[in-house]
Amino acid sequence: MPTDTPSTFKSRTDRRAAVHLPVFSETLSSPGGPGVDGPDSPDQGAGDARPDSTGRKRRHPPWIKARFPNKPTFFEVRNRVRELALHTVCESASCPNIGECWTRRALTIMILGDICTRSCRFCDVATGRPQPPDPDEPRRVAEMLAGLDLEHTVITCVDRDDLADGGAAHWAETIRRVKTACPNMTLEVLTGDFKGQTEHVDTVLEAKPDVFAHNLETVPRLSRQVRVQASYPRSYRILEHAKRRGAITKTGLMLGLGETRDEIIEVIKDTHALGVDIMTLGQYLQPSSNHLPIARYVPPEEFAWLRNYALELGFPHVESGPLVRSSYHADGQADLVRAILTRRSRETASRDRAAKDAT
Repeated sequence: MPTDTPSTFKSRTDRRAAVHLPVFSETLSSPGGPGVDGPDSPDQGAGDARPDSTGRKRRHPPWIKARFPNKPTFFEVRNRVRELALHTVCESASCPNIGECWTRRALTIMILGDICTRSCRFCDVATGRPQPPDPDEPRRVAEMLAGLDLEHTVITCVDRDDLADGGAAHWAETIRRVKTACPNMTLEVLTGDFKGQTEHVDTVLEAKPDVFAHNLETVPRLSRQVRVQASYPRSYRILEHAKRRGAITKTGLMLGLGETRDEIIEVIKDTHALGVDIMTLGQYLQPSSNHLPIARYVPPEEFAWLRNYALELGFPHVESGPLVRSSYHADGQADLVRAILTRRSRETASRDRAAKDAT
């Protein structure tokens, strides 16, 4: 029986705050609000997030809605996370989908602690001086995932610029433990950029994750403002290197930070040229008044247009929508990942046979 149930909470705000869900009327209300009747072109300010004529904040538009956690499964997952002293990006980054995902037993565990060495201006994860990595964490992560009976999961991390290898060895041990405990589950890892040091990417890839993900987060023009200590060339280098090593690669963008449609299209083209397999596109939501403001709310129709554009360009899979996050619906991507792995295995075998025949 869960220790906390929805009836425990006195108000909507208390209930959402207690489970680290965004309280849309307060916590995630941007300094501006939605202008849902505006034009669809990013260059013309569709979904304008500025205050109205009275100077008051506006609420999120009607398409920004999160599901309340009202089923026992949610609380069972949360209690198990706490029993094993694990961290999740779902809680630490105040993800609006936590109610929906945890009710399906889908969660994104965050390794290497809950203190990040970087200070990205969109992210709600705490910044500071982290503790040394917990050597027992990989075992506990594997134990947690083994009990969920998932077909696919995502593990992510805080950036650890304080470590010589950026946490790569800890990543590798976690992957090996999870693979042993969950042999039938496909595993996606969402990593930092390792300061562009591809040898650390190799350490992660040698542990054989099924998907290697690294998010670009925004368009090049805004990158320095949004990802303060990161760089686009470095991120491209990481994704390109992982692809050359044969990994299934994935990246994601947040929209609504002031980018234009042309800039989004350019990134979609560039990442496709790099060979990225999976892309996610979602609405940026401001975690607090200390974070970057929302420039505009991107309507669902525009997300659908961008998804179709990327698919027509040749991406095998695209998740695109206002509440999409890096790991959103990733638990349903096991068949996709297996299909890509099978196709690549056949292509490799075909090349090997052709090379053998040529000799």
